[in-house]
Amino acid sequence: VQLQASGGGLVQSGGSLRLSCAASGRTFSRRAMAWFRQPPGKEREFVASIGGLSTATKYADSVKGRFTISRDNVQNTVYLQMNSLKSEDTAVYYCAASTNSADYRTTAYDYWGQGTQVTVSS
Repeated sequence: VQLQASGGGLVQSGGSLRLSCAASGRTFSRRAMAWFRQPPGKEREFVASIGGLSTATKYADSVKGRFTISRDNVQNTVYLQMNSLKSEDTAVYYCAASTNSADYRTTAYDYWGQGTQVTVSS
């Protein structure tokens, strides 16, 4: 499985961005997918996940109500719609795919994209 993240950029506080993660492979619809982020000088942290066939979603408390994860199993793509962005959302965002259930732990994911930079200016 190969993952290609895109959509990052520079945005003002309060603005919006939509990240995309295109996946290769025929098993995409059965895989749990997630977004993580790594702020400057900090560890990678969970942002949101979405189940495979169940499409159940989970969010970090810090992004609830502002971010929405979704997937298109025809296009083999997972999205992260980010609204009301804050300076503390500045990070490199990574998409990840799991062969197991959706989880908040980085160790649950087997495949990772290359990351896309999101910078929110105040």
